[in-house]
Amino acid sequence: MPETQYGAPMPPSAVRRTRLLLPLVLLVAWLAVGGGLGPFAGRLGEVAANDQAAFLPRSAESTRVIEEQKAFRRTETVPAIVVWTARDGGPAAAGSTADATRALTSLTGREGIVGPPSPALPSEDGEALRAVVALEPDLGDALPTTLDTIRKAAAAVPGTTVHLAGPAATQADLSGAFSGIDGLLLGVALIAVLLILLVVYRSVLLPLMIILGAVFALGLACAVVYVLADAGVLRVDGQVQGILSILVIGAATDYALLLAARYREELAAPGADRFAAMNRALRRSFEPIVASAATVALGLLALLVSDLANNRALGPAGAIGIVCAVLSALTFLPAALVLTGRAAYWPARPKPLPEGTQTAAADSGTATATTAGGPAVWHRIAALVDRAPRKVWAVTLAALLACAAFAPALNSRGVPFDEIFVNDAPSVAAQETLGRHFPGGAGNPAVIIADAGAVARVVTAAEAVPGVDSAFPVGATGRPAPGAPLVVAGRVRVDATLSAAADSDAARDALARLRTAVHAVPGADALVGGSTAQQYDTQRTAARDRTLIVPVVLGIILLILVALLRSLVLPLLLVATVALNFAATLGVSSLVFEHVLGFTGTDASVPLYGFVFLVALGVDYNIFLMSRVREETARHGVREGVRIGLTATGGVITSAGVVLAATFAALGVIPLAFLVQIAFIVAFGVLLDTLVVRSLLVPALVRDLGPVAWWPGALSRLPADRRRSDQSVGAGAPK
Repeated sequence: MPETQYGAPMPPSAVRRTRLLLPLVLLVAWLAVGGGLGPFAGRLGEVAANDQAAFLPRSAESTRVIEEQKAFRRTETVPAIVVWTARDGGPAAAGSTADATRALTSLTGREGIVGPPSPALPSEDGEALRAVVALEPDLGDALPTTLDTIRKAAAAVPGTTVHLAGPAATQADLSGAFSGIDGLLLGVALIAVLLILLVVYRSVLLPLMIILGAVFALGLACAVVYVLADAGVLRVDGQVQGILSILVIGAATDYALLLAARYREELAAPGADRFAAMNRALRRSFEPIVASAATVALGLLALLVSDLANNRALGPAGAIGIVCAVLSALTFLPAALVLTGRAAYWPARPKPLPEGTQTAAADSGTATATTAGGPAVWHRIAALVDRAPRKVWAVTLAALLACAAFAPALNSRGVPFDEIFVNDAPSVAAQETLGRHFPGGAGNPAVIIADAGAVARVVTAAEAVPGVDSAFPVGATGRPAPGAPLVVAGRVRVDATLSAAADSDAARDALARLRTAVHAVPGADALVGGSTAQQYDTQRTAARDRTLIVPVVLGIILLILVALLRSLVLPLLLVATVALNFAATLGVSSLVFEHVLGFTGTDASVPLYGFVFLVALGVDYNIFLMSRVREETARHGVREGVRIGLTATGGVITSAGVVLAATFAALGVIPLAFLVQIAFIVAFGVLLDTLVVRSLLVPALVRDLGPVAWWPGALSRLPADRRRSDQSVGAGAPK
């Protein structure tokens, strides 16, 4: 018993007050964090940049074109393309061309509009009209209002329907998709997590504490990211913003569930009190939780070697989120659990067993919280793995390989423009209307920046390229000016309209031919950018990133596993299984995307994001499992270690997997194909890893390999386990 300064024993009440001091301080500190920094979870949109430059490779030719275009900033604009079609679907009415031109002339001088709009031009089929209104490039929140002004003016043409297409309309729809992302995404994710925890754990206070800890972690992470983004150190876009929220909530919940389950188990030990139980729970959970967080954080930081701006932004932002999540799980939650004690698990409070009591449940670690499936289910699964390990891993391996066989069918060459939004975005419908009546690349020209002395030869070379409909120099008004192009620092801009839709494979092929042609013009020093070029460069860079980042992430994870498990064979085995899980997930995703969701392609970054999240998070659950198996193997031998470890952790890890899958599935509320695809890949992959790979494949392989799995560590030198009777197997106590 602790003593006073005079040597007399401290009374029990004083001891309790002393032991409660640190948890109270931690709790007050996190409440201050939540109150002071919590609002930042809804403010990242203030520093988010959702322009195209956020998604481009920094060394690509199209990015260099954007940089050179800044020299034309005084005339640089974002075009809004106005398209009129007859309401009855017939040819444009006589006189409509003049009416359309007059209607847009009234926009001259309006706020946000640069110069007079172009004259209306009829399509070759005579069924549509087109005009271009040049807008200021940085309208921000005023863009939707400006587009509404244009739409109202254009609606003055009788007998026609007005559509707004082009980069300005697309930018408005993209901003709308991310509008309110903070509150909507956070609300959906938290409600899903709370419902799952209430159903699975049948406890009132524990789910609320876990959710509160996740919210505190998110507030801290968002505050740090906000400060860095506001200072220009870190770039944040809507995708990073959404993924950060989901990642922090999911990771913080996972780590909290592991600690809460271990604490409950320790509370049920003979003679345990809440302080000693938390000390043991923290001591035994700290290493796997920190190792799991390190795999995710370092895996995300590997994105820093990417040449894509949004990938590089996600790396440090995600790592900051993981650090905040693990900090909350190892400080706030222990403090809250110690202060509430067994009441945290009400109405199913764990009751301490009498001193000296030894039961099979306590020995095997199965006296844990009611979790997914219940202890009886995991006893049966562990018994199956113990009884027929080779059959279990052979069947599961065959099933995973069958799914992985479809992985090459996943088309990651880009998402067509009409599939970028999963809802009915007005800009998509307008672009389709524009493409039916005008050249496919109208409104999204290839932008050529070249030396002024070679402009005529550049135009001639461009127009000779198959797949290029027209090419013309741009004047001071931002419109065609064959005789008087605008010259800035000896450079001119030439717009080349492609025959095919800007997002099509045919357009990208034409773009490659166009670059070859203008690069060959002597003295032109020509660069080709624009929408199609940006897609082309992004796809090529993403393919390069995959070949570089994938082995880096695998190497990082392997090193962490070797250090944690003190083994070489088992880490290699775990890395191989999570890689197989990723391949199987991609195979299933290729089928679902094409035949269920109707996607004809995915963004080139989708497989990379899926890999980083699935491999890092998949290793998380294997770390939780195998660190417990290692602990039990040292006490009971290899065979019993697998059985006890799987039985003890099966429920809590499965619950954590379900929660993480639900949080990532919440990304589907954002109507963008990229995030919907990421949501499915990660949610399905986590469930596949949790329910199949970690529950069956990994323990069966480790059970079949025996001590060899732990080579060259000390556990590899343990004697083989003796076969026990069915009764002892069921009881859970080794002979």
